[in-house]
Amino acid sequence: MAITGRAVLLAALGLIYVAVVPRASSVLVWLAVVAVLVIVDVLLAGSPAGLHLTRSPGAQVVLGESTSTSLLVRNDGRRQVRALLRDAWQPSAGAGAARHTASLPPGESVRLTTGLTPVRRGDRLADRTTVRSYGPLRLAARQRSVAVPGTVRALPAFPSRRHLPSRLRALREIDGRAAVRVRGQGTEFDSLRDYVDGDDVRSLDWRATARRQHLVVRTWQPERDRRVVILLDTSRTSAGRVGDTTRLDHSMDAALLLAALASRAGDRVQFLAGDRMINSRVIGVHDRAQLLHRLVTAMTPLEPALIEADWSRLAGAVDGLSRQRALVVLLTSLEPAAIEEGLLPVLPALTARHRVVVASVTDPVLREMASQRRTAFETYDAAAAERTLTLRERAATALGQLGVTVLDESPDDLPTALVDHYLMLKRQSLL
Repeated sequence: MAITGRAVLLAALGLIYVAVVPRASSVLVWLAVVAVLVIVDVLLAGSPAGLHLTRSPGAQVVLGESTSTSLLVRNDGRRQVRALLRDAWQPSAGAGAARHTASLPPGESVRLTTGLTPVRRGDRLADRTTVRSYGPLRLAARQRSVAVPGTVRALPAFPSRRHLPSRLRALREIDGRAAVRVRGQGTEFDSLRDYVDGDDVRSLDWRATARRQHLVVRTWQPERDRRVVILLDTSRTSAGRVGDTTRLDHSMDAALLLAALASRAGDRVQFLAGDRMINSRVIGVHDRAQLLHRLVTAMTPLEPALIEADWSRLAGAVDGLSRQRALVVLLTSLEPAAIEEGLLPVLPALTARHRVVVASVTDPVLREMASQRRTAFETYDAAAAERTLTLRERAATALGQLGVTVLDESPDDLPTALVDHYLMLKRQSLL
């Protein structure tokens, strides 16, 4: 049972009665009257146990956008229910106006809608739903809490998708360039044309030459159907926050932009995510629209694990996909200890078979701290920032000596830097 403000106000009005009838028993008489009215009001209230609650199926929404969930409330009892209903959710679900009022005669139903704007990626769950059924005087209410399961899935945000049209135009320019290439560079047949002075004689097509009675050469176009393997590190280093978002979420944004562009280029995109083991994978998907859907679905439940990455196992998983040469993109933090102890030992074997890129999110606050030295406190902060930047540069240099390309950019710049590097490889026929 819950007491409302009306009951408290009614009890306070007893001060007037006591002032008019100044006797010791006046207080007890007035409180007894209030108690009787409260009990009667509770007995006349409809039973919240007679309400049947059904939630709509779980929705999906991109992180930062809004959706809604609805409860269908049906009164199976014999009395009218004047209800205040609270549809509680996890705080990260971003529930808006979660309190609803309804007056339900017996046998009638009403649908109550709650707006949700999730602030964290993943499955956000509904908490218990509490119903207060008031009596006709609204002095007191009968209260009951029930579990009505519900889920809203917050998909990874993809803010860098705004850069996709410009990169697609650059990709079409690369694909539109006709080029004749020598054998052994990983090319595929495009068309036949007449021989001209300066053409490589190794491109002569002797069967076509015999049919046409003059020299004919084959032309080639940049190979499609190349492999791009994206490996997302979900170990402890991915839990660090840059701005209001984890490194893991920033890395997902870069991975989605690269996957969208590479799939448009006709390359086969394969995705792995893990720390000590592979936690998620997307392989064997050739449809472009289906690929992005599968990637988003695979990324949604991923959370940073507070353990070190087992790079031997992760690198073995990359090699296990295929022995064909591929562009391998490692989305991890350029943390010196993790790089030197975990990643460096396995890189020689990986770079011997693949072209490897390490893409890392750097915190732009570091350079701001390093430049601020007006006070003693700022000077100490600047020294710490300078040391961190120096260690990151040392780790990047060590990776570069093994033939690895390192992209250490801010969250806003990393996705574009990664796809621009991919386009450069395409342009120079290195992929």
